Amino acid sequence: MNKASGARINPLSRRPRQQRLVLAVRGAAGTGKSHFAASMADAGLGRLCYFDVERKGRLLPGSDGAKFDAIEIQHPDELPEFIDWALDGEGREQGYGCYALDSWAMYFGRKHRDTLLAVRERTGDLTAQPNADELAADQMVLQEVLRRLCVDSGACVVIIDQIGAKGKEDREENELGRVLPLTTGGLEYFVDVMLEATLRLEGLSAVRIFRVVKSNSSAFPIGLELRDPTFAAVLARLTDGTNGGGSTLPVHDPAPQTEPEILEVAPALTIVPPAGPTYDELVAKATELGFSRAQLVTAARHYCGGKDDLERLTPDEIAELDRRLSAHASRRQEGSVTGEDAEQTGLAASGLGRGRRNQA
Repeated sequence: MNKASGARINPLSRRPRQQRLVLAVRGAAGTGKSHFAASMADAGLGRLCYFDVERKGRLLPGSDGAKFDAIEIQHPDELPEFIDWALDGEGREQGYGCYALDSWAMYFGRKHRDTLLAVRERTGDLTAQPNADELAADQMVLQEVLRRLCVDSGACVVIIDQIGAKGKEDREENELGRVLPLTTGGLEYFVDVMLEATLRLEGLSAVRIFRVVKSNSSAFPIGLELRDPTFAAVLARLTDGTNGGGSTLPVHDPAPQTEPEILEVAPALTIVPPAGPTYDELVAKATELGFSRAQLVTAARHYCGGKDDLERLTPDEIAELDRRLSAHASRRQEGSVTGEDAEQTGLAASGLGRGRRNQA
């Protein structure tokens, strides 16, 4: 906000006005993560924009635009550009109200591969690995995708991640220390709740179990298991007033704005000096005190830089002559104005004092 314009943002206008939920779902292939993300289309949140890095969204019912838009990412460098299109570009015309990324692991892995190839080309070593600083730099750059979706969108979001095998992320070690797991990549810092998806056989049926492994909400305690969940059911748990939920913020439409977004800054108070006497008032005052116009011209020439045209006097010069007339009048009221008195008031040199004494 331009402070020079006298306006600034009101911090109270940034209070939350709408409830939303940002989820990460991790799990092995075939555990129902993509179907869960696609269920956002039925949660009444607006149209779903489904960023499909794995290009498997075609297998989900309604992905051809009938229920939601599954946007295939053919090259990982397209993903940031497509996100900008959806959030700030022409994609806003589609009315997107929620977003899904399938999957973070695939995007991170393909971009990390570019880093790996660059290191090996630079060193000439076909077995070279990025060092810890290069891995950290990778994470910082690539996490911008998460920040744009999870933070900037201001909407409900599902980020799908992968776990190849239980414990695999803790297995690798090398001389530089533990290799940073690609599939975490700071994901846990951008989401409200992280779920781990597994399949469980109950009798002859397979049941999808989503277990809470990270949570910022009391409605989703660590260890909570959700059976065959949909996004609408998970969101309802946050807002239905049971199990530690019960947020008063609306989900589908934001609450009315109660505070102005912009504060108009009042202009700083300045001391305005009182208006000085006018030319006519100066002449009238001189006449009243018994001074002729010629004497006033002489005083102006002496005290106002040689000016002998009274009508060319500036307001400050008029005020200076008026002050000297007032000082002379004050001395007169105290008694007769002697030559010494006139000199003290500055009138002797101008002829004003002499004119008065000659009249006497």
